Amino acid sequence: MKLSVVVISRNEGPWLRRTIDGLIATLPPDCEIVVVDDGSEDASADSLNCDRLRLIRSLGLGVARARNLGALESTGDVIVFADAHLCFQPCWWQALAERALRPGAGGVAPAVGDIDHPDRFGYGFTLDAPDLVPQWFQRYEDVPFQAPIVPGCCLAMSRAVFSRTGGFDPGLKSRGGIDAETGVRFWLQGFENWVVPESKVWHLFRAAAPFPVRRPEVIHNRLRLAYLHFSPQRIETVRQALAEDPAFEQAERLAAGSDWPMRQKQLLATRVHDDRWFFQKFGISW
Repeated sequence: MKLSVVVISRNEGPWLRRTIDGLIATLPPDCEIVVVDDGSEDASADSLNCDRLRLIRSLGLGVARARNLGALESTGDVIVFADAHLCFQPCWWQALAERALRPGAGGVAPAVGDIDHPDRFGYGFTLDAPDLVPQWFQRYEDVPFQAPIVPGCCLAMSRAVFSRTGGFDPGLKSRGGIDAETGVRFWLQGFENWVVPESKVWHLFRAAAPFPVRRPEVIHNRLRLAYLHFSPQRIETVRQALAEDPAFEQAERLAAGSDWPMRQKQLLATRVHDDRWFFQKFGISW
């Protein structure tokens, strides 16, 4: 097995170097590190010099497309997608990679701690309300377990799964909602999302991104998740939940000008479960 870690960065400042140093210190010697610098203006990637690291420059692709670019430029049998503001325990990758190569596995994530509160962890997400804001599981099990959504801040999958699913939806904009769409889609396409609590990483949670994020694009991504994967009745429930947001009308215009009807048709032809199955499996009642 060869492991590739794809790090997405934009204006991360010293955190990018700190994350890369943490990866080099904890990964096996033959692991490949691919950094996608997606339009940084702070020169944070300019000083990255390492034989084990490859730097790719892009210009504002957004999280989903930047991850896809990094994966396509990598060569590992298992790909780990990582934010550029993480700290790692020793051998954090091993249990993730082993689980990702099991039959049926889709996305696999560790327990995610808060750098500012190191004893506080989240264990995957659920969607407990129609506004589609993911909510962390604070504690679930000590052994690997299935979760509705696994966080993309540190997310492993096999190259075979990336190829079969297409990775991340290129129609998603900027950031926000990428993990939720990926998690729902993987389940509907017949792949399992797993949390592996024995693997631990720590994430820097920030009040705002270090680059501009337009609210209509965030709401657009939630609407796109609903349009692609939910029944008409559940889509309307989501629309009503989001309608009070000041960015809703502009988000709807973004969705209307997008490819979601064609994308939805493609996904309906290949999925093995519907949204009713997903909601029943995880006891989501709305």
